[in-house]
Amino acid sequence: MKFKTDARLNLIGAIATFLCLVIIFQLFHIQNSNEYIALSEWADEQFTYEKKIVYPERGNIYDRWGHLLAGNEEVYEVGVLLQYVMNPKSIAETLSAIPEVDYEAALETASLDYGEGKNIYGIIADFLPGGVVDALSKIKDEYETLNPGGEDPDQPSLRGMVWYPHLKRAYPENTLASNILGFYKFRDRKNGEGFYGVEEYYNDILSGPPVTVEIPLDPYMIEETPTLPSGDSLVLTIDREIQAMVEEKLDDAVENFKAESGTVIVMNPTNGEILAMASQPRINLNQYWVYEEELEDITPFNMAISETYEPGSVFKVLTMAAAIDSGEVDEESEFDIGPYFEYYGSYIYNWNRKGWGKQDILGCMQNSLNVCLSMIATDMGAESFYSYMQAFGIGRRTNIDLGGEEIWPLSIPGDNDWYPINLATNAFGQGVAVTPIQMATAISAIANNGKMMKPHVVKAIIENGEIYETTPQVLSVPVSEKTADTLNLLLTESLEGGEGSLGLVDGYRIAGKTGTAEVPVEGEYDASLSNTSFVGWGPVDDPQFLVYVWIEKPDPEIGYWGSYVAAPVFRDIVEELVVMLDIPPDSVRQTLFADGSGNDPIN
Repeated sequence: MKFKTDARLNLIGAIATFLCLVIIFQLFHIQNSNEYIALSEWADEQFTYEKKIVYPERGNIYDRWGHLLAGNEEVYEVGVLLQYVMNPKSIAETLSAIPEVDYEAALETASLDYGEGKNIYGIIADFLPGGVVDALSKIKDEYETLNPGGEDPDQPSLRGMVWYPHLKRAYPENTLASNILGFYKFRDRKNGEGFYGVEEYYNDILSGPPVTVEIPLDPYMIEETPTLPSGDSLVLTIDREIQAMVEEKLDDAVENFKAESGTVIVMNPTNGEILAMASQPRINLNQYWVYEEELEDITPFNMAISETYEPGSVFKVLTMAAAIDSGEVDEESEFDIGPYFEYYGSYIYNWNRKGWGKQDILGCMQNSLNVCLSMIATDMGAESFYSYMQAFGIGRRTNIDLGGEEIWPLSIPGDNDWYPINLATNAFGQGVAVTPIQMATAISAIANNGKMMKPHVVKAIIENGEIYETTPQVLSVPVSEKTADTLNLLLTESLEGGEGSLGLVDGYRIAGKTGTAEVPVEGEYDASLSNTSFVGWGPVDDPQFLVYVWIEKPDPEIGYWGSYVAAPVFRDIVEELVVMLDIPPDSVRQTLFADGSGNDPIN
């Protein structure tokens, strides 16, 4: 009996094994058959569609204290799965309540034919906030209760209407620091990229690598979409509070003087960090397309780095620095300043077209005498003068880490557009064009013992939770420390007793220089238009800030000179800046040092 039982079990086992082998063989055959491949392709077409490029979550941008300046927020794309649409009119009527949705366009999309070789999915609206989608979901549920399955064509139904979440670039501060940030073209979801500012310069770091994925059409399967690593985040050198203050002061100045525009740069001359950079116009970055549609052809996005202009007398700082460093002049030098200076058949005049008699280098700077600086530059000679200007970076990009920096080439002997008179006029900032960031960077060398630091706006990069600090870089050392010290003292005394006295700040010794330049129009200078500027830094014994102000074309009936227009803007900014940077007045710092309770404020 036992033998028969074992035989039966063996037979059953053999049959089962055979059947399993048959099934496995058949499955293998089916998976490799033309019919299976065709069915798989059909299923893919029916239940998925391909998003060719999917971008990871873009990295955030913070100010130096962690305030969010650019981030991402979840929004929704609303569309229709045409296979399931039962009542296109209901969908169009419901969605047309959204201001951005046109009823006819929505009806056309919802009514598209579905089938082989035809449409599968149609987009009706995009970038909708979560609250709108919540309302749509509630309406959809109500309609489904009234008309289960949407089978009654006379009853409303939103079957086939779906929504998918995605991220949109968001700028919580709207216009604040917009010229620095630039913008990400979030409305272009296929080819989104950063334009201008930080968003352009660091686009690859912020965006991370895009990938191609297949997104399920079934909204309940969205969670199966692979999660991509986000791009790196940036911490800027910008101080949000200082930036807001500077923008307010600039806006007030442009309005009060009925100026065409203006720019202010606040930097730390010792390391090149930009604490604030404001220019006009500014836009709400959440509506970046306004710039592309209305302003792109008429004004740079960031005038501080993209607009060149003739700086006028602030350029004399560089000329005098070159003359002192080369040994052409010293504190004992004297000049007989007449009402004009003739050079190669052309005439250079002082701002008041009068002679000033005997003047030393302090008098030349304090009274901003064009004749004096032209005489000094021509005595130096073109080779020496332009060698120094190139060392100061004139005619070259600073390579600040912002998209959109422009320059105007520096004409030198041998160039087709250079003439001997250029040497005399360039000495006082005429016939040479710069950007505000070029001038601020060049003059910062005087405030930093002769070292010119590379300007930068990114303080650190956050990658995978790790913070990597950027390293300050020295661009060049155009003059010696001794020259810088001499010029610091010279420009401090010049400011305290000269035409820039409206830039003085109570309690702090400041070095500075004004600038007023006639504006060239169609090849000739228009004496009724001026570019007014002021550059200053301090405290002189321990420079912790440099502020460059440019007010473009103020109303001449209100203010024409840099000493009257730009210098007070500098003063108003610095009066608040020293509080924000927690810089005590000179007397307090000197007392602390004398008592031995503080650090030596002298460099």
